[in-house]
Amino acid sequence: MVAARPILYSFRRCPYAMRARLAIKVSGVAVDLREVVLRDKPEAMLEASPKGTVPVLVLENQVIDESLDVMLWALGQGDPEGWLAPDKGDMLGLIAACDGPFKHHLDRFKYATRYEDADPLEHRAGAEVLLRALEGRLAQNRWLFGQEASLADYAILPFIRQFAAAAKGWWEAAPYPHVRGWLDGFTGSDFFRSIMKKYPQWQAGEPGIPFP
Repeated sequence: MVAARPILYSFRRCPYAMRARLAIKVSGVAVDLREVVLRDKPEAMLEASPKGTVPVLVLENQVIDESLDVMLWALGQGDPEGWLAPDKGDMLGLIAACDGPFKHHLDRFKYATRYEDADPLEHRAGAEVLLRALEGRLAQNRWLFGQEASLADYAILPFIRQFAAAAKGWWEAAPYPHVRGWLDGFTGSDFFRSIMKKYPQWQAGEPGIPFP
């Protein structure tokens, strides 16, 4: 009997879901992708993970509903490009700076009207703490931890993409040429395009979309 493929609940534009799809894609693990609309979350997803955020990976005996944990699970199944080769503690530390302080400032910069007394320029400046750290690394190497891409690159890139889109004209003139080149290489790649295909909203009773 053939085991059922894992189910991945995803939303195309969510950076957390993007990072999960990137790791699943590179690992070669096959999943059934269920594209969701966040204002109309399916009951099956909420039953698996009541917190109602994506990604949600449903395995036979486990549910993984944190994006970084999905990445680590996928790379544990297969890591043909060596994303886990750099020191894991160092990578997780840099990812934590993205997921914590940077994301805090990103949200209040991009969605300032949603937060009481949020000053978008103040939060843009706060986000630059991570940008400066990334610029320093990328001035020395092609990728964050050397000449090859790693977990840290692909965990962080979707959030830099989101920030750059929110910053618009400022971004092109900002003093981060190496970060811009790193991001442009990512968004212009076949790899990125392959995980950004548009799929219809999944409906209960339908099969998922085989991915990758």
